Amino acid sequence: MRRQLLFLFCLTLGGCAWEAGQGFAVVEPTVRVAYEALPARNAGDGYQKLSSDYQVRLDSAAMRLSGIELLATASGPSGSFDPANPPPGYSLCHGGHCHRDDGALIPYEQIAAELGGGGGSRTVVTLPVDEPLNLLAPETRPLGCQPDCALPQTQVSQGRWGVETLRIEGIVRDGRVPPRIASERRFVLDLKPGADDADAPVAVLDGEVELPSDRATPPEAKVALNLVLTAGLFDTVDWDNVKDTTGVVNISRSDNAEALKAVLEQLARFSPEAEVTRG
Repeated sequence: MRRQLLFLFCLTLGGCAWEAGQGFAVVEPTVRVAYEALPARNAGDGYQKLSSDYQVRLDSAAMRLSGIELLATASGPSGSFDPANPPPGYSLCHGGHCHRDDGALIPYEQIAAELGGGGGSRTVVTLPVDEPLNLLAPETRPLGCQPDCALPQTQVSQGRWGVETLRIEGIVRDGRVPPRIASERRFVLDLKPGADDADAPVAVLDGEVELPSDRATPPEAKVALNLVLTAGLFDTVDWDNVKDTTGVVNISRSDNAEALKAVLEQLARFSPEAEVTRG
């Protein structure tokens, strides 16, 4: 009888946002990564203008991600901790401690100290990306979740992308007359972890995510994660000073350290986007 009354109550309100036994938000994530040719940069023949007046045309581009983390940021002034309303990442506060999402029992004093220290980011869920992504033939790919797609009560505010590898091949030419380089030159960018940092990503990209996980919003949440790179990635490369010893300019070589630094700085400027649709 009680269950029937709850069902009728939900119908009256137009649907309930949360049911016992499920996450406060259940995410259905997808990812898409693309290289986009911009009309304002069009130089003909598939080339894109750079701010340096050089022009590049990409023949291939592939990225492998170590994963995407959805993070929540804890914040709040000292003394704001209320056991009846625990902060994100905690639940069931009683007897002087709260249950943390990983199962640990944390004393009230420690939680209050964390809030007073300005909080910090914590990973709510990790989205593994198993296969490389073709930036020139982009596709929307569904993702799984670790440990679970059902999220605890929290406020997801950030997406952190770990770029494991990025390989781009293409051609560069000079748009000036007279040209600074004699002819078209093939180039390759091959970003991958070094032997000493095999587990470290070559770049970490951060983007905003607006994903409340609570009882006030419908639990089903489609999260479309999107990253778009452009020719701006190569805007600050000094192409007339990069070294070419094999007939192909390898930006990733140690003797082209300045060019590699310029690309990495530009890569860090690209921010992933997240579109959240509640069902």
